[in-house]
Amino acid sequence: MGLLRDWSVRTRLTWVATIVTALACVGVSALVFMGAHSLAVAQRIQDIILADLHVSHMIKLRRLKHMIPDQDISAVQVLDETGRIIATTRNMAGRELMPSFTPPDTKAVGHTLTCSSPGFPDDCVHVVVMRHYRDTGNLLIYGADPTIPWFVHPALFALLTATALTLVGITAYGTYRVVNRTLAPVDALRAELAEITASDLSRRVPLPPHRDELRGLAETVNQTLDRLQQAVERQRRFASDASHDLRSPITAMRAQVEDALANRDDADWSKAAEAMTGSLDRLQAIVSDLLVIARLDSEERVTRDYIDLAELVRGETGRRSRGKRLVADLRPGVIVSGDRLQLARLLTNLLDNGERHAASTVTVRLRREGGDAVMEVIDDGEGIRPEHREVVFQRFTRLAAGREKDAQGTGLGLAIAREIAQRHEGTLTIEDSPRGARFVLRMPTLP
Repeated sequence: MGLLRDWSVRTRLTWVATIVTALACVGVSALVFMGAHSLAVAQRIQDIILADLHVSHMIKLRRLKHMIPDQDISAVQVLDETGRIIATTRNMAGRELMPSFTPPDTKAVGHTLTCSSPGFPDDCVHVVVMRHYRDTGNLLIYGADPTIPWFVHPALFALLTATALTLVGITAYGTYRVVNRTLAPVDALRAELAEITASDLSRRVPLPPHRDELRGLAETVNQTLDRLQQAVERQRRFASDASHDLRSPITAMRAQVEDALANRDDADWSKAAEAMTGSLDRLQAIVSDLLVIARLDSEERVTRDYIDLAELVRGETGRRSRGKRLVADLRPGVIVSGDRLQLARLLTNLLDNGERHAASTVTVRLRREGGDAVMEVIDDGEGIRPEHREVVFQRFTRLAAGREKDAQGTGLGLAIAREIAQRHEGTLTIEDSPRGARFVLRMPTLP
């Protein structure tokens, strides 16, 4: 069994089918031999009885002589009431008696199978004794014939053996061919997967022609490759954009340090330190946002708490002073399930974005629509053009207006906000507004 586990699926299935077929052939052959043997034994006993009847008929016609003509069985002996042999077939002349058993008085015929007959010391024989009734004394007619071998006849044994071997061979060949054809798509799928590398994720496994389990497997593999390619491309873009955004503050700080070092005597080190502080702040903001993005990408399980969004908005808006006027229109009793810290981060990012672009006022509205909580963050700035409303949610995307208003931005705030919304089974979109930009968060509420 240990060796069987090391073989291929084709070999294992072929061996299993072959062994099962062989066992079935052995079982069927055994049943055939048993049935044929029973029929042959019954026929052999019937032949002995017919031979005994023939001799009994000869006695009735007074034609019985001491030497009985050869019958269709091996031997016949006729004994009188004293047990003396009065007639026998030629091959039994001078030989001992057959088994000294007699049928019961109530029966005219008796049968036994013996392997210790005095007349046949080396053979097993069927012996049938028949009682012949007459006025001068009853006679016993013994007929004997060898037993039937278990295989009945060599021709039957040869036929069944040849049939079994043929069936086993056909089963082995057919099973291997069928399994080989069935697993051909798996081989093609495996070969294609072996060729796919991280540098080329555009390849896909071939789809089998028939809509079966293997085609479903191939489609699932292709879907997995699609997701993997998207994830890798997203990671590549993320790494490229992150390196670019990290390079900018680092380059600025390096230039400031090199300028100060080049003019050691005249350098205003306090002013240089203040200049580098701005670059360090932006670097710290980028790293913090990258850590948040990494945690979101890891798809950690969201901690579920009962959160009153109105209380959450009041807490976050009152946490620190802002440079723009904040107007809150909050309907009470809007309860959601989610991670309080992540939802607070989402709200803070939207408020920071609104404050960055607002002319004077940022408005937060909260209400319930059917089974959804709807939160809007609206600014009275220039707004976002429709063709840019999805672009701004991409990582490290900063429109020209945003860079002019805040050079220290990371371009990750809105991307983080949308990721958090999606992880809470919600959506974050930009919808039409008479003035400025209107960010709308929708997520399921609790009763």
